Amino acid sequence: MTELKIPKRLTTALVNSLTAGVVPRVGLEFIAVGRKPEVESILLDMDNIAEGGAAFRLITGRYGSGKSFLLQIIRNYAMDRDFVVADADLSPERRLVGTKGQGLATYRELMTHLSTRTRPDGGALEAILQKWITAIQQDIMQETGMRPDDPALNESVELQIYAVTNGMQNLVHGFDFAKVLAAYWNGYKLGDDDRKGAALRWLRGEVPTKTEARKDLGVGIIIDDDNWYDYMKLWSEFTAAIGYKGLLLFIDEGVNLYKITNSVSRQSNYEKLLTMFNDTMQGKAEHLGIYMGGTPQFVEDERRGLFSYDALRSRLIDGRYGSGSLKTYTSPILKLDMLSYEEILILLQKLRDIHALHFKYEPQLTDEQLIAFMQIAVNRLGAEELLTTREVVRDFMDLLHTLHQHPEAVFEELLGERAAAQPQGKRNNEAASDDLDDLLAEFEL
Repeated sequence: MTELKIPKRLTTALVNSLTAGVVPRVGLEFIAVGRKPEVESILLDMDNIAEGGAAFRLITGRYGSGKSFLLQIIRNYAMDRDFVVADADLSPERRLVGTKGQGLATYRELMTHLSTRTRPDGGALEAILQKWITAIQQDIMQETGMRPDDPALNESVELQIYAVTNGMQNLVHGFDFAKVLAAYWNGYKLGDDDRKGAALRWLRGEVPTKTEARKDLGVGIIIDDDNWYDYMKLWSEFTAAIGYKGLLLFIDEGVNLYKITNSVSRQSNYEKLLTMFNDTMQGKAEHLGIYMGGTPQFVEDERRGLFSYDALRSRLIDGRYGSGSLKTYTSPILKLDMLSYEEILILLQKLRDIHALHFKYEPQLTDEQLIAFMQIAVNRLGAEELLTTREVVRDFMDLLHTLHQHPEAVFEELLGERAAAQPQGKRNNEAASDDLDDLLAEFEL
């Protein structure tokens, strides 16, 4: 049996997710390959964000190139480093702004997926607030020797809470944000679940009218389509003030902004994106990182993409020197190249061993067989540039399942049937074949 040691729940998540062609939420460190410069660049962002800075990155690559995987692994790194993180996929119902509440829908999705190291699967809002209050109580008891039932303890806690929230009242909407946090504390202190629930609904963007907000919490404003991003800036400062490193937002499927057919609506979303970019680049946001995934078309199309909006194009376009073969990793756009053959081979080795560990058998496939599988994949698509990691992984997981569930199946025969089923015109890619032959030669040495 392989010496690999991974908990069963992680191998289950990895096998199920990769078989379905989706990015796992957990266990990514066991299958991570390549992307070292990109990850190191974003880890440097995190250092700056922890010191009070901000960051904005567009992570681009075509479908199946690993954008979502990179966003997910960065998310996990961030939680390990004590950041609060939130993620959402854009869709026709979730945008940055919209006339039917699509911006607020994105805020609600982000708040639903609010996560920390101890609550990695989302729903961390109340846990964050309770941890904050509990930490204040414990600090005061340690410093003063007060007992938990001492009436003076609540008063001291309240002073500490207001000390944090008072610092936020000078920010846009900071006064109302602070007032709702105080309302949550009062509900917590008095055991008033209705008051706590009203505060949480407001913070999640779920209070529909200002009248209801005024009645339940005494605030004359609600989180809506126009102001939701201002509250994300408040959350970033609040999380830093209560002991976290900051807040990172991961927004995937940016291509859904490109797909908006109404040009006025599309431009409005690009204006909001420009605001987010300017805030993070010019120091108007603190302890905030925004990472958005999208296709190259979403960014570079000059008719409908981000480059159709001149203010964004001038900020995002490659510099004169750090382009072409001399890539830099400090620009706002991180362009993902496809994994090399060597990196894909390492990934297949990892998947082979994880599949064997999960189903409790001894790995059978050799490295030479893995390279033969890659050859079939390259020939099937007809060109090296069309080989995406997602397609390779899904096909390989299918192959592993087939071999495991049908012991009589022979690897070479399965690949032979696959090759025979391919259109003849797509089976010649001499440059790719030469590269794979070179790789095979390395392993035979």
